[in-house]
Amino acid sequence: MSSNFLTLTNLRNLYLDFFVKKGHVIVPSASLVPENDPSTLFTSAGMQAMTPYFLGEKHPQGQKIANFQRCFRSEDIDRVGDNSHTTFFEMLGNWSFGDYFKKEQIEFFFEFLVDVLNLDPSHLYVSVFAGNKDLNIPRDEESAHLWQDLFQRKGVEAKIINNPRQGLQGGRIFFYDEEKNWWSRSGVPASMPVGELGGPDSEVFYDFAAIDDVQHFHQQSAFADQACHINCDCGRFLEIGNSVFMQYQRTQDGFKELAQKNIDFGGGLERLLTVVEGQSDVFQSSAFTGIIEKLVELSQKDYKEAQLQPAFRIIADHIRASVMLIADGVLPSNKEQGYLLRRLIRRSLRQAKHLNLEKEFLLDIVPEVIKLYQDLYPQLKAKEKHIDDVLKNEEQKFNRTLRRGLKEFNRLIVNKDQLTADLAFKLYESYGFPFELSIEEAKTRGIAIEEQIENKIAEANQQHAVLSRQSATEKFKGGLADHKDRTTAFHTATHLLQAALRRVLGDQVQQKGSNINVERLRFDFSYDQALSSEELAKIEQLLNQWLKNDLLVSSEILSKKEAIESGAIAFFADRYPDEVKVYTIGDPEDWVSKELCGGPHVEHTTQIARFGNLEIFKEKAVAEGVRRIYIRFKAI
Repeated sequence: MSSNFLTLTNLRNLYLDFFVKKGHVIVPSASLVPENDPSTLFTSAGMQAMTPYFLGEKHPQGQKIANFQRCFRSEDIDRVGDNSHTTFFEMLGNWSFGDYFKKEQIEFFFEFLVDVLNLDPSHLYVSVFAGNKDLNIPRDEESAHLWQDLFQRKGVEAKIINNPRQGLQGGRIFFYDEEKNWWSRSGVPASMPVGELGGPDSEVFYDFAAIDDVQHFHQQSAFADQACHINCDCGRFLEIGNSVFMQYQRTQDGFKELAQKNIDFGGGLERLLTVVEGQSDVFQSSAFTGIIEKLVELSQKDYKEAQLQPAFRIIADHIRASVMLIADGVLPSNKEQGYLLRRLIRRSLRQAKHLNLEKEFLLDIVPEVIKLYQDLYPQLKAKEKHIDDVLKNEEQKFNRTLRRGLKEFNRLIVNKDQLTADLAFKLYESYGFPFELSIEEAKTRGIAIEEQIENKIAEANQQHAVLSRQSATEKFKGGLADHKDRTTAFHTATHLLQAALRRVLGDQVQQKGSNINVERLRFDFSYDQALSSEELAKIEQLLNQWLKNDLLVSSEILSKKEAIESGAIAFFADRYPDEVKVYTIGDPEDWVSKELCGGPHVEHTTQIARFGNLEIFKEKAVAEGVRRIYIRFKAI
């Protein structure tokens, strides 16, 4: 297929078809909001559910799998605005659990890029891991020479460079340290908790000099005084895929090699599409053009105006991400996923001021997002009214916030002869009043503005952003890694809760969602009225009786059809592959609970009871026909 005719859907299918031909099985995409995983707020990579299989557990679909996964990365919110970063994206992924390793993976990806997508190999550059002598992790010479051989077969010189930050130096393959070429969910090796998996990686970059003037990127960037290299943030080079060689596990003493060597590959679909379409800007690819064109129409501004591009890009990315998050059940709030959704929406509304978008406009963007994805994600069209209602309500709330912020601005600026960075930041943190509006108001009223105020505000905001990113990392480090037994117990208790609800309220009860952290479990279910105190007491009594009964928790792998025919509950059956893991609680012939699930679970229900009795401490409505119940451990 000519790259000129590729669409987002075509490219996605090309990738999946390629790996099917290489013997892989395609597995479904997971929700953006991980279920029963308190270690992270969002699905940020396709590998999040893969850890047991890297450690040797058998995957129901075999040793070689592939998929595409919707991802959201909150740590990139403040980076959106350049030509490459987005918060929401689709990640193409392929995995090997003890089957093939570096040689095959590197050959697969090179073949896909050069022979399937027809990319010119002379425009591709590669990074590999330089090693860490202190941790006894060797330099990845093998990958470097594998890449070199592939380039040379295509007639492309592939010089290996050891000091990449000194510039390109005519090189093609570059050794970087662990800051750039080591992957784990918690970052560099020193940040990894005991038990965490990680490994060296090898990234492939595309050089936009093939499309655009190099000077347009580097000399006009904030990095013009530094040597340009493939990891430079000037925008010239775009990372389009990362092969992680998942072969190490952190121990008390350092690192040990895993018994089996694994591959974890991820590549951004939108980034690949950008390159294939001959663009040097992700937001000019067909993944975004409909949204950008609608913003141009509404604002009557030109996207090509360099000073306006960050606003266009931020709005386009943030609203696209918001639509996806709302469709997956996230609602704006002041904590966790809801806080980040609110931040996306409000940041979009602040940026709208730069485009003179004064009237409510968010609902005009939603159809453009749905149009692009509705064939693959039909729930977007089905939930369009809900998405509209959420966005409209949040837009109106923010407009009220602006009015309150303006009132506070008027109060705080009285008798002051200068707007300071501290005051502007206080208005932002306390009232959500945007920095730029504080400056604009001061200018309008002839109030002096502190020298370097924008730099000082940017510095304060950067510190806030760093703390946010650290918090996102700590969410993993302090989550499942440290509290695995407790969260596993809550996971099994979730199955018991669903069984108890169906016994007390009837089989019409269906799970609508769940969430676990180390303190409690939260369970959403279909039911059209509040539960009585008697019903709640009966549910709680059932739960604790099942804990005392020391019920066996067993699992087996069945075809999805066999699992459902055996009586297993499968309310999210479309999320599971053709072969599934089924967990049974109780006697296999007279079970209490039987569900499709990926695990993990306790082996006996008394392992839950060691944390205490289960206690229902809240029950409420969250939507029409949907109730939410909260359970925690109560000391015996």
